[in-house]
Amino acid sequence: MPKWKWPVVGVLLTLVTLAYPLIVYLSLGRLEPRWLALLLLGLALMRVAVNRTAVTWGFAAGALLLAVFSWAGNAWMPLKLYPVVVSAVLLALFAASLAYPPSAIERFARLREPDLPPEAVAYTRRVTQVWCLFFIFNGAAAFATALWASDAVWTLYNGLLSYCLIGVLMAAEWLVRRRVRARIALANTVRS
Repeated sequence: MPKWKWPVVGVLLTLVTLAYPLIVYLSLGRLEPRWLALLLLGLALMRVAVNRTAVTWGFAAGALLLAVFSWAGNAWMPLKLYPVVVSAVLLALFAASLAYPPSAIERFARLREPDLPPEAVAYTRRVTQVWCLFFIFNGAAAFATALWASDAVWTLYNGLLSYCLIGVLMAAEWLVRRRVRARIALANTVRS
């Protein structure tokens, strides 16, 4: 496959992954779960083919496990647990980065600003901790909706509300980051 097509495949995979809860919901009563398990497995394998990172391998391993259980039991529940796997893998990645610095958010920040002052490094560590808390909350909510909520509520939370919460957290962090940057810049000006 030509090199330019890989980013296109990555974007399509991301869109299908984001739409996954809606695809599951629309498939209920129309398809057997085992066929959707093949879709989940196919998405995981394609992700690994496009991007071989630890996170992608984590998602693929979780998807494979859920797909096997769904296929074997022809059950919907393993398919509905995929958002829990996503939160668990992201939590593991972010938490590991706290134990073995630099933190995940510091790594992202250094892509834009390679020379972060110590105050910014401390801030990125705190933001990584906030994301860890978010992934715990989001995974718990995804688990609860899979087990005890209706299919419509599961789809609403995992296919819309969780994305809205991610957007709110990103927007709030952006606003806080602006204030922190201004405070760091002022402190550096005063020291000079």
